[in-house]
Amino acid sequence: MKDAFGLPQSLLVLGGTSEIALSVARRLIARRTRTVWLAGRPSPGLDEAAAHLRDLGAVVRTVAFDALDPDAHEDALGKVFAEGDVDMVLLAFGTLGDQAHDERDPGAAVHVAQTNYTGAVSAGLVCASALQTQGHGSLVVLSSVAGERARRANFIYGSSKAGLDAFAQGLGDALHGTGVHVMVVRPGFVRTRMTAGLPEAPLATTPEAVAAAVELGLRRRAETVWVPGTLRVVMSALRHLPRGVFRRLPV
Repeated sequence: MKDAFGLPQSLLVLGGTSEIALSVARRLIARRTRTVWLAGRPSPGLDEAAAHLRDLGAVVRTVAFDALDPDAHEDALGKVFAEGDVDMVLLAFGTLGDQAHDERDPGAAVHVAQTNYTGAVSAGLVCASALQTQGHGSLVVLSSVAGERARRANFIYGSSKAGLDAFAQGLGDALHGTGVHVMVVRPGFVRTRMTAGLPEAPLATTPEAVAAAVELGLRRRAETVWVPGTLRVVMSALRHLPRGVFRRLPV
């Protein structure tokens, strides 16, 4: 069960090698989390992540999970929930893709969409159902400000995040009053391996800053978290710009 401040004792991470997710896990372990499941494709990276979190004092287990194999989600994730209640699920998997390449390769674009949206819908619904059955828990979904308005520079990735964001908001409304809390996290540019080599956007942030915002959001039982918070105002302005003006912006 969660503590008096809404922080979880048990955590399931979907996307177990995500730098942001691991920063969240480290922060929560430092508070109260004692049991962590890392779900991802079996790899040395997943094993290393688990070993690192064990060194921090948590009981950590890994589970084979592939966002692109939705037919296996119910069985793989069901095994986790069968072990006992899960206080928090962090949906953190995703891929950025390569916009210039993916525009010329529809198959690659579909891979981005299937990972970021279709896989998330499948895994999100499986976890939401399990959380509802146990009667409590939080589902934290890592979205992106890229989903607020499609930009020429990354509209394939942005459109997949827009779909994920809308899905998560609707799921939160559907679960309202059930004891299950859905929180959508919208970071801006985060300095990670995924963004290495890309031009840094204004208001860039770090995995540690996202983790701090997630903790605060859990304590406040927030439904939407922006990282940094200033982006809420910035994106509100950009969202309402006339399309002809927005098209000419260097974004």
